[in-house]
Formats: sequence, C-alpha cells, structure tokens
Amino acid sequence: MKFNLITFILLTFAFSLNAQVLSNKDGKYTEADSLRGSLRAERAFDVQKYHLKLKVEPEKQFISGSNTISFIAEKNLSTIQIDLFENMEIDSILQKGEKLSYERKYNAVFIDLEKSVKTGKKGEIKFYYSGKPTVAKNAPWDGGFVWEKDEDGNHWVGVAVQGTGASLWYPNKDHQSDEPEEVQLDIAVPNGLMNVSNGQFLGEKDLGNGFTQWSWKTVNPINNYNVMINIANYEHFSDTYQDLELDYYVLPYNLEKAKEQFEEVKPMMDCFYEKFGEYPFMEDGFKLVETPYLGMEHQSAVAYGNEYMDGYLGRDLSGTGIGLKWDYIIIHESGHEWYGNSLTAKDIADMWIHEGFTSYTEAVYVECRWGKEDALEYLKGLRQGIGNSSPIIGDYGVNSEGSGDMYSKGANLLNTIRSIYDDDELWWKTLKDYTETYKHQIIETADTENFFNDATKVDLKPVFEQYLRHSAIPELQFKKENGNVLVRWKADVEDFKMPVDLLIEDREIRVNLSDKWLEILEATQPLEAIKVNELEFYVKTSYQK
Repeated sequence: MKFNLITFILLTFAFSLNAQVLSNKDGKYTEADSLRGSLRAERAFDVQKYHLKLKVEPEKQFISGSNTISFIAEKNLSTIQIDLFENMEIDSILQKGEKLSYERKYNAVFIDLEKSVKTGKKGEIKFYYSGKPTVAKNAPWDGGFVWEKDEDGNHWVGVAVQGTGASLWYPNKDHQSDEPEEVQLDIAVPNGLMNVSNGQFLGEKDLGNGFTQWSWKTVNPINNYNVMINIANYEHFSDTYQDLELDYYVLPYNLEKAKEQFEEVKPMMDCFYEKFGEYPFMEDGFKLVETPYLGMEHQSAVAYGNEYMDGYLGRDLSGTGIGLKWDYIIIHESGHEWYGNSLTAKDIADMWIHEGFTSYTEAVYVECRWGKEDALEYLKGLRQGIGNSSPIIGDYGVNSEGSGDMYSKGANLLNTIRSIYDDDELWWKTLKDYTETYKHQIIETADTENFFNDATKVDLKPVFEQYLRHSAIPELQFKKENGNVLVRWKADVEDFKMPVDLLIEDREIRVNLSDKWLEILEATQPLEAIKVNELEFYVKTSYQK
C-alpha cells in the first residue's frame, strides 16, 4: 500500500484507525476478529493448492464458480474453517462428490467433513459460491472490487484486498501464516477482454457462450491477498532482465508511455539484485499490470496505476524533490516482492516487516542511482508523515494491524540500525543474508530482531523494543552541570541504551549512551550547538537550561 504527500498524514491516521474500527469495539475485540485472526483448531491444516474457476460478469458486477482447496491435516480433522464474506452465497461444498453440511458465523464457514482427514494426510474440498463481492470505496486502502471502464468504454476491473481480506471474493484460509504452494486461476471474462493473474500464462479458451477463459498458474508460495484478477482490453509487450521474464499489460492508448516508463524496471532490478538477492519468483515471472487504482504488490502481477508519472502521481512523499526522480509505484510495489511476498509476516500485527522494509527499498534504490546523501535526505523527508501516536506493532491473534507509521518509521528505524552498525559492508551483507535466509518463509518480528542483533556487537533489543512497541521515539536530553555537558536517553524501555553520532563544531563523535547522565565534554559553547546527526539517526533532542 502507499500514501500521497497531500493526504499523507491523514491517510496514515486513517489507515491505523480503519484497522481499529474493523477489529476493535471500545477497546475489546469481537468474536469475528478472533475467528479471522486466530489459529483455531479448525484451521490446523496446511493449504497446498487453490484452484479457482470463476466466471466474472462486469455488467452485473457478479462472480460465480468454485475453489478447489487441497490441504494437509496438521491434526485429525472432522471440521475445518474456511473464510468467505457473509454477503457471498454458498452454493454447495463437496468432498469426493459428497455434499457437506456447514455453519456460517460472521465471515467464517465451519465445514463438517464427510470423511475425517487424519494427521499428515491430504484432504480436498470443492467450494461452489457466487455473488456480488464488496465494492471498494477507495482502493487500495478500502478493499474490494473496482468496476470501471477505460477511455474507450471497455470494462476495466481490478481487485485490492490487503487488510480487508481475500475472503471478500474467494473462499480460503484467510490468515497470513498459511500460503498455498500453488494457485491456478481459470477466469472466464466476456469476449474481447483479457484476464491477467499471477504466475505463468497457461492459455486461453473460447467457451462458446460469449466468454473466454484465461488460465494462469503460480508455482511459488503466495499470500492470499496477492491472488488476483485484472480484467481489461489489455495490450501486452515483454522484455527480459538476465534470466527473468518481464511482461507488461497496459491499456492500448498507453502503450508508448508504458514502454518508456517501464524501462525503470531494469535499473531497479540491478539495484535490488545487488542489495536483496535474485528476484524470488523466477518461475512465475515479473509483470506490471495497469489497474484502475493506484497500485498493489500482487505477487508476480504488480498492480500499476501511477499514470506514467515519476513520484507519487507526480508528487514527492519526502518533500525533498528526490522522490520526483523515479516512479514510486514501480519501485515500492516491486520492492514488496522481496518484503511481504517472499518474506511474509505470520500475523498482520507484524505488517511493519512488509511495509517498513519495503519503504526502505525506496531509499536503497535512491542510493543505488543517486548516492547515499540523497537516500538519507529522502528518508529524513519521509519523517514529516510520522505521527508517533501508537505503536507500529498491532495486537496478535485478532486481525489487528499496527500504526500506519509502520511505513516511514519502519524505514527510518532500519536506517538508524544501519547507523548503529557503523559498517556499511556489514549492513548490506546482513540485509541481503536476512532476505535470502527467509526467502519464501513465514516469520515473526522476533526473527527479524534476532537476525539483525546477532550480526553486530551492539545490543539492538532495546532499540527494536522502543521503536516497534512504543509510540514515542527515544529522546536525547542535554544539560550543563558544573561546566560540563551531560547527555542521556529518555525512553519507555527500561535501561535503554543506544550509540549515537553527535556533531560538535566541525567534528562528529560517537558516544554510547544509556538512560543515565554521562559527561561528554566541557561546556565551552551553547548546548544547542551540539547536534545529533539527524540524517543517520531518527531521534528527538531536548536541551535543559
């Protein structure tokens, strides 16, 4: 997801508020929140494959079809939970041709299996459904279908469901902890239109009823919210980067603009390959697909709606001018292929792992192209949208995302940790090792903390604790006493410690500070003349007279 400069602060607040409105009633979570967010006994299975076979009727804003769900039982199962929004109709659910009984509770469907599935054994159900899925009020922030028409009057359909839930349009185990190893999508759309989905194209088939079926298949683990359909009168062109297929699907009248704008993919890949490792979904290829909304990180089919402009719809999120040198949506949403799609947070409370690291990829790209100074200025500029009003990490087990600060504050946390390392060679090695170690894996914040902590002699645990689990950033307090300058940290974390670089006249010195006052030099000048290196460290400062 992403934000623009003009509404950056408001949307950051709204993003956080929206998550709470959906899942928090006067400070108490509802049963519906627990059904969606917790790993109950009925969810004790590992999804292996989804096979979606759907007919999409844009004129009616209606979808119908089935999802065949294959899974491995993690315990003996007689009842399983599959999620589907309650406004969608269930036509029937089958196991080996036998109709199954079920009970609906909010957006959860509890299905009684005709034949229990033993621990370690494979099970499969075929779930037939239909209905008018939720329409997005403001995609991608407000999830749902987008039913639009292009300038030529052709239907143009997209879907964005991150946060709201993939179960708003297809039945699945709607929890980030479980990704299918494979997804096949057979999507029938009116003749003259094309559907583009994740993975490799398998072919098209005229169904003889005014509809054509477009088939796609992924062979890598994929998040539920990344499984996607894109329907339009698309024009296709392609390219390659090393051994990676690059495919682009755009509206015909934007073809020439797209050919020019999408050239940025190659220098981006140069940078990301160097810093994060090889593209994590080689077998599925890389696609940019023009959508009727701004963009989303749909795996191997990245949604693009930035109107072929540099910056964020022609604006700069950082306010520095540096963000106008490149196309924000191409870089940010593609960065998610490494952070969020390949490396995935188990619980959405840890979504900062997706968004903080991906926001940091923007600065990494800037550094690759225009140097470290511009990258640091860009990161500092992003701080204007940070609210520091609630923690980055949300509540676990109840489908609760943390603060919208997870984007820019998460990125600035990583830059601060890089500065604590004080060794760029070690930093880039650690970042790349982290990304490759957890490729195609589900992780938690603790995994991230331990990985970066283990790579350096400095104890990073209090740093992560303060920035992720408390709303305020650490405050560096200065005072004069007995002719000397004293400094300490003020933080929520007990015994907080963190090194920092101070600028004193024309010198930069590193000091290792705690929450205890420390004399650092004789007071031969005003306190305000001592500055923190704000490009390297995201902290507050205060001066006591």
